[in-house]
Amino acid sequence: MTRPARSTRPNRPARPVRIGPRAAAALVLVTLIGIAAFGWPLLADRQSGLAHSQDAPWLFAALLPLLVAVVVATIADNGMDAKAVAMLGVLAAVGAALRPLGAGTAGLEPMFFLMVLSGRVLGPGFGFVLGSVTMFASALLTGGVGPWMPFQMLAMGWFSLGAGLLPGPEKLRGRAELLMLAAYGFLGSFAYGTVMNLQGWVILQGMGQGISFHPGEPVAANLARFVAYCLATSVGWDLGRAALTVVLTLTLGATLLKALRRATRKAAFDAPVSFDSGAVTGREPALEKGTNSGGG
Repeated sequence: MTRPARSTRPNRPARPVRIGPRAAAALVLVTLIGIAAFGWPLLADRQSGLAHSQDAPWLFAALLPLLVAVVVATIADNGMDAKAVAMLGVLAAVGAALRPLGAGTAGLEPMFFLMVLSGRVLGPGFGFVLGSVTMFASALLTGGVGPWMPFQMLAMGWFSLGAGLLPGPEKLRGRAELLMLAAYGFLGSFAYGTVMNLQGWVILQGMGQGISFHPGEPVAANLARFVAYCLATSVGWDLGRAALTVVLTLTLGATLLKALRRATRKAAFDAPVSFDSGAVTGREPALEKGTNSGGG
């Protein structure tokens, strides 16, 4: 009689997906190039011709393959199976659907709260991939494909990665965890807006002298203008995003965290599966020495 296959997977608590060596190397590379992509106009000479909007497609072409490399390396390092990829797809689809609900109204973007909680539960590597893929999917959904898209993917990936790097992922629970996530969501929402302002500010022309980017001038002078630009144009927008993230995290966070952890525990991305040898071969265990089927 054949015994059914039994998995020896332990009933362990949900743990974040860890960053393997290849994924870590890819993340460091894409982060360094991303920092250079956002910040190089501040160091460009006035006659270099670099600080112009027509250079954005080159950055678009360079960044997208690197983002794909992070996805592939994360999957390869963690041996993520179809269940993990399916969870990534579901969360990205939900996040992409949430973004258009309020993006045109005072910066109210509910997808940020989902990225905070998902990064917290699933870990920094998975969080970076999720943030980037979600922003890519939302751009396709809303028709927002353009030279700014890889910058949005990078910024959202960093935002979700940061949530995965917060302390106490396996021990901190309850109200203290929600308050920490809400505080991170508040500050991270402003950080995301500031980083994206830097991408757009350097290619905008015709603004006032006190807030315009001046290629070739000292970095300190341009940074002072950038701060003035952020205060004049985007603080209210970023505040709406940050406030909504805090409210959703404190009101819905406990329920969603529980659901995500339960799904991660059932999927058990990091749990190896082994089977009894008898179940694999379809044979009964060997009879004890000295016995035979004839009973003699």
